[in-house]
Amino acid sequence: MRRNVFVLGAMITALALMCAAGIVNYRHRRAAERARLQGPQITLVPDNGGSSNAPAATAPDSAEMAADEEATTPLNGKTAPAFTLQDLDGNKVSLASFKGHPLVVDFWATWCAPCKVEIPWFEKLHDQYASQGLQILGVSSDDLDPDDPAKLLTEKRDIADFAKKMGMNYPILLNGASIENAYQLEAYPTTFYIDRNGKVVASTVGLVPRDLIEQDIKKAIGATS
Repeated sequence: MRRNVFVLGAMITALALMCAAGIVNYRHRRAAERARLQGPQITLVPDNGGSSNAPAATAPDSAEMAADEEATTPLNGKTAPAFTLQDLDGNKVSLASFKGHPLVVDFWATWCAPCKVEIPWFEKLHDQYASQGLQILGVSSDDLDPDDPAKLLTEKRDIADFAKKMGMNYPILLNGASIENAYQLEAYPTTFYIDRNGKVVASTVGLVPRDLIEQDIKKAIGATS
């Protein structure tokens, strides 16, 4: 009898240790996922509406969004680094051509689950504030292979198909990886809010609430350098 009790106690202790280890491991993985901004995909209807054809994406809990809300970039208060990238039609688009407009530059990728949550918000906010001069640029950081024309064509088509499926109603620029160092990117999505004079007035790293995005857009619209 005593032996059975001892064995049972040992089993309970072992299970408790396994559970504790599992919880610690889970928390570490969640922290790593937040850093990489790659969460598991589940079915989600984005808050405040969005494209009905938009792919399912990950919904963060309030603690995650609060943590992300605090993350910014070292470019706040500085002039946004200049760039020229191609759009989906092969046209060259430069940052300088948008001077005089409040601007959102959003770095995203087709594989980025949190990006899929934010994109429908940008679509609606783009329309909502267009009359105030707002421009949004979606900078795709998906890998492109310029040395393989056939593969490059497929990669560009995949990005274009994704943008169409999401209903993205603002310019999509390619090869965002080429300017990631200038913008000091560490995760996706990373979004910069730039005023009419080309200064970064706000930035966010990771998925943040829609209200915060709109608040930062208003900063870009109303800020003066």
